[in-house]
Amino acid sequence: MRDARLDKLADVLVNYSTRVQPGENVLINAIGNVSELVKALIRKVYEAGGNPFVQLIDPQINRELLLGINETQLGLMSESEVAFMKKMDCFIGIRSGDNINELSDVSDENLSLYSRLLQRPVMDIRVPETKWVVLRYPNPSMAQLASMSTAAFEDFYFDVCTMDYSKMSAAMDSLVELMNKTDKVRLVGPGTDLSFSIKDIPAIKCAGDANIPDGEVYTAPVKDSVNGVISFNAPTPYQGFTYENVKLTFKDGKIIEATANDTVRLNNVLDTDEGARYVGEFAIGVNPYIKNPMKDILFDEKIDGSFHFTPGQCYDEAYNGNKSSIHWDMVMIQRPEWGGGEIWFDDRLIRKDGRFVVPELECLNPENLK
Repeated sequence: MRDARLDKLADVLVNYSTRVQPGENVLINAIGNVSELVKALIRKVYEAGGNPFVQLIDPQINRELLLGINETQLGLMSESEVAFMKKMDCFIGIRSGDNINELSDVSDENLSLYSRLLQRPVMDIRVPETKWVVLRYPNPSMAQLASMSTAAFEDFYFDVCTMDYSKMSAAMDSLVELMNKTDKVRLVGPGTDLSFSIKDIPAIKCAGDANIPDGEVYTAPVKDSVNGVISFNAPTPYQGFTYENVKLTFKDGKIIEATANDTVRLNNVLDTDEGARYVGEFAIGVNPYIKNPMKDILFDEKIDGSFHFTPGQCYDEAYNGNKSSIHWDMVMIQRPEWGGGEIWFDDRLIRKDGRFVVPELECLNPENLK
């Protein structure tokens, strides 16, 4: 039986997020068992007059490939994938899987090669040259990570993914305006006192047109301006391993000390390339439905009352000059039950314990977005 919620989600992805137009080529790139949503998307793309193309990827088969991957192989794969991506006008990426740690036993060297030689070249085409959106797909594994029953998680998922993003978009305008006028940012919380500049780097709102679920406004720090220490209180999965209690110390923009539950592994990632120890993104999360981490960054980076700080590659739209083959969003939640915290813009307190405290931003507090 077709689920009407899938048709509604597909409609959001095709007609709001990517705004498919007649004659446009649309790549549906799906990882995991997501065939029902893929079928709904194909129908919606055809209804919009577009041409759907589909890539289906099995996570376990992908792991098997990565265990023995080599540079020659990746070079050929990259050449093919980049050429294909250049033919696309829109990209819809669906991510699912029964095990978030599927790649945990792939070597750091192979993961780094895969990121640098295949993922980055494809993203360098996809991100600036297509209308794109990426989302997760609900399954029992995600429900388990969220400490919810499968049925309750599915209800939560569809509430979040099909919320009124146009209302959120309008409410974000005031935060974008304020960030664009801001020079100095200070982040304060347990184990955290970090300062940096965002002067002259654009603020970009994300309200359903690039990620589903969505709910963040991002910019980037001036590359060499970050100083201080930050302690993240949300678990942060990356390349098949879940890091906890990540603490980073910065001097003149560079991470000079990094510790976690696996400090050696953390530093191996941060040594991937020169840009991996500098930051490419600072973003404030505002989704009113997402309250707690579930070890899925597309959800966790939008948590109500959170911000994330991102070692690695910056976005072209908020360019600070940092280049890297990694882009690792690390999340800190500042609501009282997570230890609280403050965000200051130019010595003015704008958010305390996860709630905006200046009049022009109160529209972004959760009761005003639902």
